[in-house]
Amino acid sequence: MSSHLITGAGSGIGAALARRLLERGDDLWLLTRDAGRAKELADAFPGAHTLVGDLAQPERLSWAFGHQTLPERLDSLLHVAGVADLGEVGELTPKVWERTLAVNLMAPAELTRLVLPQLRLSNGHVVFVNSGAGLSANAGWSAYAASKHGLKALADSLRQEEHGNGVRVTSVYPGRTATPMQEKLHQYEGKAYDPADWIDPESVASTVLLSLDLPRDAEINDVTVRPGR
Repeated sequence: MSSHLITGAGSGIGAALARRLLERGDDLWLLTRDAGRAKELADAFPGAHTLVGDLAQPERLSWAFGHQTLPERLDSLLHVAGVADLGEVGELTPKVWERTLAVNLMAPAELTRLVLPQLRLSNGHVVFVNSGAGLSANAGWSAYAASKHGLKALADSLRQEEHGNGVRVTSVYPGRTATPMQEKLHQYEGKAYDPADWIDPESVASTVLLSLDLPRDAEINDVTVRPGR
């Protein structure tokens, strides 16, 4: 039985991943921002463990974990959580930039740092669910795309640093996926939203599982997933 720590399990891709891993009998640790949300996740995923830590405050994650019991070993760390506040550079305030970079980049870096000993112990796997915006940036997407470009750099550096420790690192770059975030983005763009037009979160989850289940003689470094319709 493998053990996984997942962020963003409350909806979308994270929820699809948590459900699939739980169904196959794996041990889940779900990170959430507060005790109320932890109870909701525990109810939604019976048998899963919960950890409380606010990704918007990465500097407090170490303190939060110091007051909780962490898994002794981890086979994977799955970074799925993220925020997206769109707007032109001339409109975005430092508060938006700080929150976006904290949740999408600094928190994944800090969370990885905190559990690297457990991942090294098991020759584990770190998966960053990035975004197409981590490869190219469009007008109105500067803060989000900057955070995701930074996440790519984090993954690339981590991969080189931890290769000798047997830790695999994968970045997944989904195109537009039918999640609550996608609905919010369509509202910003003033467009009608039909989830059938976009990637099913289950398809992205399948991509992540493929990278996790790949035999140890190989490693998927980067994989791009685009809408097939």
